[in-house]
Amino acid sequence: MQVIVTRPQREAQDWVQALRQAGHQALALPLISIAPAPDAAALQQAWRRLGGYLGLMFVSANAVDGFFAARPADAPWPAQAWATGPGTVNALLRAGVPASQITAPPADAAQFDSEALWQQVASRIHPGVRVLIVRGADAAEGSSQGTGRDWFARQVGDAGGTVDFVASYQRQRPLLDTTQRQLAQAAAGDGSVWLFSSSEAVLNLQASLPQQDWGAARAVATHARIAQAARAAGFAVVRESRPALADVRASIESMQ
Repeated sequence: MQVIVTRPQREAQDWVQALRQAGHQALALPLISIAPAPDAAALQQAWRRLGGYLGLMFVSANAVDGFFAARPADAPWPAQAWATGPGTVNALLRAGVPASQITAPPADAAQFDSEALWQQVASRIHPGVRVLIVRGADAAEGSSQGTGRDWFARQVGDAGGTVDFVASYQRQRPLLDTTQRQLAQAAAGDGSVWLFSSSEAVLNLQASLPQQDWGAARAVATHARIAQAARAAGFAVVRESRPALADVRASIESMQ
């Protein structure tokens, strides 16, 4: 079965390799591209202020990579790192953050998202604490504010804490070349399964092919909100799955 992996290029290649090893004909069609942070000075300022935060919440592995790429020479790591899932945890470990300073949902969590992470850290939040959310910015916004875990920020605020944000990378909609457009158009109705791990990828696909009918297309989405976006785009069959490889494989294979 052909699987279209829509993650950013680096993550897409990892998933393509894993799915091919599992016997699927997987192809990468990145629908989000990753660019450097829009405000390098803001990142440097965040590093200088790390000692004032109870924890840093990283929304993705890309957030980790962008943040640590801006690390000043010999800058200490005084804070707790909070991750939404195993991919982000692995990025933190690669960056040199000790495992003892990382909090994330357990491996058997029903979902890897802000809600699952909040269950792990809620008891630590009290009036006066500060949390930094490290996330991405959308190129269209033209600022470092970005979009990210606003729900998580509201929980911190409701508990009396203060939240700051910094964008460590920028998300952009890639321009599909002729080969990629032909692949996407064919995969709209040839039985391929689209793998979506971001609602933004669904929206970028629609924007790239605004006239395309997705009424015969099938997808696996790694979160309920992403599944909702795929259904809203017109995908005929959408299965929800935990983002772990074994669960994604099972969802794909259930569509054979």
